Amino acid sequence: MACRVQPLTRDEHLAFVADRPSASPLQLPSWGEVKPDWRAESLGWRDEDGRLVGAGLVLLRPLPGLKRYLAYLPEGPLIDWYAPDPAAWLDPMLAHLRRRGAFSVRMGPPVEVRRWSAEAVKAAIADPAARRLGDVRATSYDERAAALAGRLRRMGWRRTGPGGEGGFAAGQPRYVVRVPLAGRSLEDVRAGLNQQWRRNVRKAEQAGVKVVRGDFEDLPVFYELYAETARRDRFVPRPLPYFQRMWTALGAEHPDRVRLYLAHHDGEVLAAAVMLTVGVHVWYSYGASSGRRREVRPGNALQWRMLCDAHALGAAVYDLRGVTGTLEESDPLLGLLRFKVGTGGETVEYLGEWEFPLNRLLHKALGMYLARR
Repeated sequence: MACRVQPLTRDEHLAFVADRPSASPLQLPSWGEVKPDWRAESLGWRDEDGRLVGAGLVLLRPLPGLKRYLAYLPEGPLIDWYAPDPAAWLDPMLAHLRRRGAFSVRMGPPVEVRRWSAEAVKAAIADPAARRLGDVRATSYDERAAALAGRLRRMGWRRTGPGGEGGFAAGQPRYVVRVPLAGRSLEDVRAGLNQQWRRNVRKAEQAGVKVVRGDFEDLPVFYELYAETARRDRFVPRPLPYFQRMWTALGAEHPDRVRLYLAHHDGEVLAAAVMLTVGVHVWYSYGASSGRRREVRPGNALQWRMLCDAHALGAAVYDLRGVTGTLEESDPLLGLLRFKVGTGGETVEYLGEWEFPLNRLLHKALGMYLARR
């Protein structure tokens, strides 16, 4: 099938997303308003009859002093990734972006490769011979994803990040933990928590931890904890206006798209989190916690409340987002993997992010610049 790629209106883009059970928040028209340093454009794929069969949000980052752009489709586009000929979908996109002045294109196909059950991951962490999740036998494997990766390479696309090549900075996570909710009662979900998690949820309840919904005015409280978390875990925090833009832009698009949760104990907020919803997919997007009074387990109480609310919304999946693919004890992120897998969620590997250099000289120059940074 031959496709045409052309700009979409905001309403057309939103209507296409609304007809799908799931789409990343990063592929919504509103996400462009969260990223003011990028120029956002909604793209549509139309078939020979003019029907809209795909959509995507592309972010264009200008090079200083040049009318050339880095084009990025985070966790997208939303197209038929299992079509026999992906070039029929991607080549028109590359041609359109070349005309827009892009010198390099990066995308993140929302395609699952493998899944590991919580039990499989727990056993792998306990096995001293297991160093990487990718070396562990998967609970399920989709051969179509491997075939797609081969086709992308033959088309000239290159995988970025760990195990890949290219000059972009780190993008979206390749491994995530997701708790399946479809067809499960809340009692089933609670029973799926590991013993430590169930104990910690009870401990929080007995200690009087209360989790409440916040509003725009509570974002500075969230941010204070988020900044503390950044100092403790040694990452660069996003500024407060980033979260304020997210709240305003996504909330204007759908009244229940974004939620803020705050875990209180004895009049103090000890943990907070941002939750996003698109279709029947719910994401734990950003979290923050204090180093004080951890013994009352506010983080477990917070996640359990969000899981309960996701279930009440009719969500099919609760997505805890990124985890490390390394199983070695020396990895400082291994504790986060243990925490998230304790929910009973599956660990899912996506196809990862891929890039296509439209101008190899500019692409290489950008890669050298980012490497120095």
